[in-house]
Amino acid sequence: MQGLIGKKLGMTQVYDGDGARVPVTVIEAGPCVVVQRKTKAADGYEAVQLGFGDQKESRLTRAALGRFKAANTTPRRCLAEFPVETDSPLKAGDVVSAQILEGASHLDVSGVTKGKGFQGVVRRYRMRGGPVTHGGHSKRRVGSIGANSYPARVHKGHRMSGHMGNVNVTQQNLKVVELRGGDNLVLLKGAVPGPNGAVVLLRRALKKSGKGS
Repeated sequence: MQGLIGKKLGMTQVYDGDGARVPVTVIEAGPCVVVQRKTKAADGYEAVQLGFGDQKESRLTRAALGRFKAANTTPRRCLAEFPVETDSPLKAGDVVSAQILEGASHLDVSGVTKGKGFQGVVRRYRMRGGPVTHGGHSKRRVGSIGANSYPARVHKGHRMSGHMGNVNVTQQNLKVVELRGGDNLVLLKGAVPGPNGAVVLLRRALKKSGKGS
């Protein structure tokens, strides 16, 4: 089992063994319920579909409710799949807690960033802007966006004003400062995408493995 669904609770600070202050993000990792066990024979690959967070039955379709009833669990708000080995004993209805992350030194965390709405280039791309004194009339504008008479068009991907934030971002190689399996809490060094209360996906870091990494 390589990952888990969690919820970002917020940031705080702890002290390590050397007395240094470490900024950490506290994540409630699980508990998650196995809603569906996918096998290579039936689905073409080995994975488990986990459910996290409670959901009202009135907000689900009858087809979705049937899936949860088949797994003998209550409706869940968030669903996500994680690959498992062929000989994994997990089955529908099992509960997975943060203890499955024991031994992981670093995690990759995926989440949706905070939405900032429509923003200009100064805030969106940290452009300098024009002079604010001496008669300048281009203070927070984008400036020239076109090329010469050839190609006589704006190049694709040019940085301009537009929607900022609310995108899926994966923060890689966040160090696990502390894992409190009994409380389903994971303390990660640094910041995690999204606001407090946002749902995030925790995975064992692909570029780092083991306690010494």
